Amino acid sequence: MDTILITTLVFTGIGLIVGIGLLVTGKKFHVEKDERESEIRELLPGNNCGACGFAGCDAMAEAIAKGEAPVNGCPVGGSPVAEKIAAVMGTDAEAVERKTAFVRCKGTCEVTRNQGNYVGVKDCRSAALNGIRTTECDYGCLGFGSCVSICPEHAITVKDGVAVVNRMKCVGCGLCVRTCPKGLIELVPESKKVIVQCSNHDMGLTVKKVCSAGCIGCGICAKKCPSEAITVSGNLAHVNYENCVQCGECASACPVKVITG
Repeated sequence: MDTILITTLVFTGIGLIVGIGLLVTGKKFHVEKDERESEIRELLPGNNCGACGFAGCDAMAEAIAKGEAPVNGCPVGGSPVAEKIAAVMGTDAEAVERKTAFVRCKGTCEVTRNQGNYVGVKDCRSAALNGIRTTECDYGCLGFGSCVSICPEHAITVKDGVAVVNRMKCVGCGLCVRTCPKGLIELVPESKKVIVQCSNHDMGLTVKKVCSAGCIGCGICAKKCPSEAITVSGNLAHVNYENCVQCGECASACPVKVITG
């Protein structure tokens, strides 16, 4: 009986010592949490997409509260969220235009020839690693929909062999951009409608052989642009969105109609 009592008292004493030790240690090393962090976290959209460069919205909120990230660092929330966070931080927020994804490929089944029926894992990344292409264009969309499966907003579908983004649904998280093995998807400012729907860097005659809707690098768009917003490099037209005034002259002049606008 005495043995049981002694054992019980010993373990109770050890428990008390450990408990007191934890309490003292907790108070000594306690770090006060900035209340603004919780407020900022509530304002962030909660996508946890990583488009801001942080692991998720929690990490982003902590960084903003510490002054290690800008108040307009969330590309998904855009200016409305940035302004609210700025109010919490007591600073001003620079305007941030919302961006949406766009697939730079117009190579549907109607304008480029199919290479055959692929039998295997329906994944663009796997197909690209194995050197598989679904059409004669080396630069075109594979159409297996890796971007479709990764999109948290269900804003992407595959139509006629090419991925298409519903820009109304897209939140600009950029997951599809990082997923596409061909690098066909880019984030474009929401207000910008002039976009080159091609990624083929081959010479014009080669492009025409594989896709009747591909950019031939003729440079007519660049010559017609009044704001010098379009240049041709690598046999492909590129738009400088900072200079583009959305006049649509390039789209009207393009002989193969590969420019939207």
